[in-house]
Amino acid sequence: MGLTLSLTVMSARVRRHKVTMYSPSRETIRAGGAGAVATLAAAGMIAIGSRNLAHFDAALVGYTFATLFAVFGITYRYSMWLQRPPTALYWRRGWQVFFSRGRLVANLAEWPKRIVGVFALNNFIFRRGRTRWAAHWLIMWGCLMAAAITFPLVFGWIHFQTPADDFERYRVHVFGFPTFSFKIGSLLGGMIFHGLVWASFLVIAGVMIAMRRRMRDHGAEAVQQFGEDILPLILLFAVSITGLMLTASYTWMRGYAYDFLAIVHAACVIFTLLWLPFGKFFHIFQRPAQLGVAFYKDAGRAGEQAACRNCGEPYASKMHIEDLIRVERELGYSYEIPGTDSHYQHTCPRCRRIGMALAQGRLWQAGRGREVTDRPGLVDVAAMLDTPSSQG
Repeated sequence: MGLTLSLTVMSARVRRHKVTMYSPSRETIRAGGAGAVATLAAAGMIAIGSRNLAHFDAALVGYTFATLFAVFGITYRYSMWLQRPPTALYWRRGWQVFFSRGRLVANLAEWPKRIVGVFALNNFIFRRGRTRWAAHWLIMWGCLMAAAITFPLVFGWIHFQTPADDFERYRVHVFGFPTFSFKIGSLLGGMIFHGLVWASFLVIAGVMIAMRRRMRDHGAEAVQQFGEDILPLILLFAVSITGLMLTASYTWMRGYAYDFLAIVHAACVIFTLLWLPFGKFFHIFQRPAQLGVAFYKDAGRAGEQAACRNCGEPYASKMHIEDLIRVERELGYSYEIPGTDSHYQHTCPRCRRIGMALAQGRLWQAGRGREVTDRPGLVDVAAMLDTPSSQG
């Protein structure tokens, strides 16, 4: 009887309160759909590339599911990132500028140079410091080498078979099709079979340099966060060192503790894959979009320049200023100068600093009961700074 009464009272309370259900936004639905499509596409490529899983190793199924989760998470976050007003505008403008008629030929000629400079050499990081560049370059190439070897092997896209007429050679099969062969004991064979070892050495060296910098550089130490900066380095080190321990186990220790090391290495790799969509690892997938920004800046420098409404000096490209105003409005910020057709972005940085000083001077004069004076030509900027910006 008491239980029935309690259930009746609880149901009455539930009826009195309006139940609010979570309604996903349009951006979330788009990102989720893109993630689902990318995940299904990756699963389809695994099935097709391994010839209906004929060359798929069931022992590596944990790596496969972790990779599919990473594909969904990366695609979801990338889609959400591209739907932000600033990123969406840069993305759209970057493609428009690249394929514009007047600049297409020059962009096609410049594109390989930027691929080599920005990605292969990381020259933009070299300008910020040699130690920083060495850490990024070693980690990047070590991870790229490891990914180029690991994922095709895990997915069954590449496998090795011994020809029936020569047991001293291996033939490489790519997506089920036979390609070249090599002797097992040759230098090429050693380089192929120990590719992950060389990749681990590169990653470990880069991690050590990065950790040393983060422990000794006070500027980096002040802004670093464990999940963003330290955990990715720990994961990369754990994957690399456990992989090297596996190699040492079956090469020099007759397989001692190989099963335990294999489980530990798998756990490190799977956790790293699951962490890919989060933290600093996501920068790996954001960095290619930097090329579009570079072409956008090139078009801005070659195009019409925006002149300051106060001093008349050019200070930025007109396209960039107009796009910046549009993004601010989409974000709900209004920086129009009251009583004029000017915008705060129509003023160069120098005049903005002067306007800030004039606004502070106004407050100082008004606070002491003195007559408020203005410098001609900068009254509008000072008035703008005195007026709080509205947010929609």
